[in-house]
Amino acid sequence: MTELSKMILDKIRDVPDYPKPGVLFKDITPLLADPVTMAAVVDELAGLHQVDKIVGIEARGFILAAPVAYRAAAGFVPVRKKGKLPAETLEESYDLEYGSATIEVHRDAFAPGDRVLIVDDVLATGGTAKATVDLVQRAGARVVAIAVLMELGFLKGRDRVEGVELHSLVIV
Repeated sequence: MTELSKMILDKIRDVPDYPKPGVLFKDITPLLADPVTMAAVVDELAGLHQVDKIVGIEARGFILAAPVAYRAAAGFVPVRKKGKLPAETLEESYDLEYGSATIEVHRDAFAPGDRVLIVDDVLATGGTAKATVDLVQRAGARVVAIAVLMELGFLKGRDRVEGVELHSLVIV
């Protein structure tokens, strides 16, 4: 285990039965409140690739992606739930465990060929990450990699984004 992995795991709080009974929620707010750990996470993610844009996935992905974009001297692009962006959008729908969801990005968010790093807090089943990859590619940009703070390995989300480089700072 790396020093960074230990720092991260020490700052993630387990919350049983949230948001529903039987779920063990991984709360990253203690990590966000710690300036040393937060800075180490941002520096690590920002140093992964030279890119033009950093995509943050709503909502907790924004918290990490915006400072990563600043640190990497890249633009920040939000990928949001349907209906939250004000200008013309592209959308991508995907299946959830119970139902489906749709995410959007502004149609003009990328220049043709932009190199993109997708950043999120957690990779779970991989549905949102895969939909984001598809959306970015449809918008004319190139996904260089996906980077997440934490991967829930037992959910095998990595399998959904096969073929895309994936960086997980910790796997639980």
